[in-house]
Amino acid sequence: MENFIMKCLKEQRPIEIIYLADSGSISQRTIKVIEIRNATLKAYCHLRKTQRVFKIGNILSINYKTAAS
Repeated sequence: MENFIMKCLKEQRPIEIIYLADSGSISQRTIKVIEIRNATLKAYCHLRKTQRVFKIGNILSINYKTAAS
């Protein structure tokens, strides 16, 4: 998963994630990775329209963002 995230960072390609928050809630988000550090990544979150920090271990699913989705 981390190699995929690194590739998306390098290509500046948006991705879709299914994310498990610490509270237990699950959300689907489109993000654009800005920085990877230790076990987290900083990204622009299109859902919240701001930069957020995500724990890589809490990402349940990850895929390229396609034009149709």
